[in-house]
Amino acid sequence: MKKLCYITLIGWMLTISNQLMAQCSLCTKTAQQLGEGPAKGLNNGILMLALTPLAIIGFLAFRWWKSNQEA
Repeated sequence: MKKLCYITLIGWMLTISNQLMAQCSLCTKTAQQLGEGPAKGLNNGILMLALTPLAIIGFLAFRWWKSNQEA
């Protein structure tokens, strides 16, 4: 059952990966003015800035899950 959940989760993450490159409206206008190369750099910068808070939240959720699993 766990294996099926993991496979489903990975499949879901792969299908929405195109949506991860979306931007807010202000960033989209800025990227359109910059051109193709700098726009990709802007997208990557936005994703890198989002990675740290998401990693912290994921770590805290994992620790919480582990502590409740042992009880």
